[in-house]
Amino acid sequence: MPLIGVKVNLRNSTVAPVKLSSARNGNLQRFSNFVIHIDVTEDCCGAGLKLLRLLQGIELMTQAKFCNVDSSRSFPDLGGVDAKNAGMQGIIWDGDGYFSDLCINSTEASGELGTDCSLQDENFSLVFTVASFMNNFLTLPNGFIYDHFGTMATRFLAIFLYTTGTLIVSLSSEALSFLLFPALSFIAVGGILFLMTNMQVGNLFGAHRSTIITVYNGAFDSSSVIFLIIKVVYERGVSLRSSFLFLSACNLIHLLRTLFLMPKSHIPYPIPDDYRYGMSCAKSHSYNVEQYEAERDPSSDRGVDDEPLQTDTLQLTDNSEKDSFKSCVLSWFFLWHLMWLSVMQLRHYFFIGTLNPMLNRLADQDPDTVSQYTNAFAFTQFCGVLCAPWNGLLMDRHKRKPLDPGVSEREADLRSSVLSLLLTSLQCLLFSICASIPFLPLQYVTFILQVLNRSFLYGGNAAFISIAFPARHFGKLYGLVMSLSAVVSLLQYPCFALNKVLGGDPFYVNIILTVLTLLAFIHPVYVFLHCRELAKQRNNSRSILEASMQETSMY
Repeated sequence: MPLIGVKVNLRNSTVAPVKLSSARNGNLQRFSNFVIHIDVTEDCCGAGLKLLRLLQGIELMTQAKFCNVDSSRSFPDLGGVDAKNAGMQGIIWDGDGYFSDLCINSTEASGELGTDCSLQDENFSLVFTVASFMNNFLTLPNGFIYDHFGTMATRFLAIFLYTTGTLIVSLSSEALSFLLFPALSFIAVGGILFLMTNMQVGNLFGAHRSTIITVYNGAFDSSSVIFLIIKVVYERGVSLRSSFLFLSACNLIHLLRTLFLMPKSHIPYPIPDDYRYGMSCAKSHSYNVEQYEAERDPSSDRGVDDEPLQTDTLQLTDNSEKDSFKSCVLSWFFLWHLMWLSVMQLRHYFFIGTLNPMLNRLADQDPDTVSQYTNAFAFTQFCGVLCAPWNGLLMDRHKRKPLDPGVSEREADLRSSVLSLLLTSLQCLLFSICASIPFLPLQYVTFILQVLNRSFLYGGNAAFISIAFPARHFGKLYGLVMSLSAVVSLLQYPCFALNKVLGGDPFYVNIILTVLTLLAFIHPVYVFLHCRELAKQRNNSRSILEASMQETSMY
């Protein structure tokens, strides 16, 4: 008998109460336009009832906010600005003496004795570079694990990696500085696994699916606020070891969510009428996404009077061969989407990598001015969670209206995504132009455009993959596009070398990258032309059908 049950009806975008026998207590809650009824029985699972009921409420009401604890993208993010200004690096560098043996005595230009810690800074940069690359590159095998073994196994792996990483940091010391390399890599990979499994929660909210996905990515992008908190409490006497032991203990929350709230396999989309979300003490139906998509009625994804169209693309067909993983990877949608993500991500990486030298140059080496601007940049990075949902709302705006005759839900989603893709490309172009202009006060605008574009980029990336490709390939395709974009992002190092050859002035490299960002506009244009071609085919098919019916009626 189910302890906590939620029955979802996709057609009218509501969550109806599950009919349970001998239910003695119920709690009615509202979340957006969803009505959720939680029926609790007292003859099942005994002592854990109140705790699980509380977890269910937290899961549904604050699901999108959990990424701040679940994810750890902040580790690679904090390495880009400057080892002495970034929050987490500041803790390690100032207080605990990591890699301090690499600092050497030197004589400054004034003749005074000083300390040269450039090798220490390089090791910090290397730690976070390795963690950042692992975070993206290992998303591909992680995606295969997620698609093949399901949510529970993937989250167990994430919990293991995250807990191991936090424990290694808590056990590390000045003499064991090298432990930061595996520790931060484990935390980064564990964080992306949590994000990957959390994004499917958007499937529960049909009319707001893309919005929920973008909220998760925005929270993931802003999760460095956790490590700002660690820095603040560190300055008030709480040791780094205590903070990371506390983060390790927080994995108990992840474990409870994995066991009692998240599905064993995947959350299907569209949601079946009899789908139950949450723990069930009795044996419940476990949905296999691949099998569910194969058995689902193809007409359920189409509008009224919709006829299957002959098209050379895989996105709007129900043919299993055209929907294979290979056909997805070899499609133009995937190619242009990969280029769309890669060129903009490369632009962001180069900007972050050259930010501190650029600010020093524009501020005439004034440390107070540089500190003011780097603090402003750090503050804007926490605002990603506020910017990301706007992108999801753009992609979901059409779902408040009924579908036009003959238009499938997936085609409507694709058509709605064009504005999001175009706006994201335009944001990146404006951000790149502002970053290229050597005018210091303008950099405040650059920071705002950077965080806005960054939140739109990663949230839109995940939302578009969920729209354009079959759900059973989401993990693999998401992992592949992140891994390939990570390989493309290695071009930042030739850009850094060219920047050094040009005397450290990033102006000319910025101009080259600004021109390169124009390639991102190909993707929204291609999606728009694809949707227009589908509409043209539909009109032609309807005209032929009407002509045929008129000809038949004459006889």
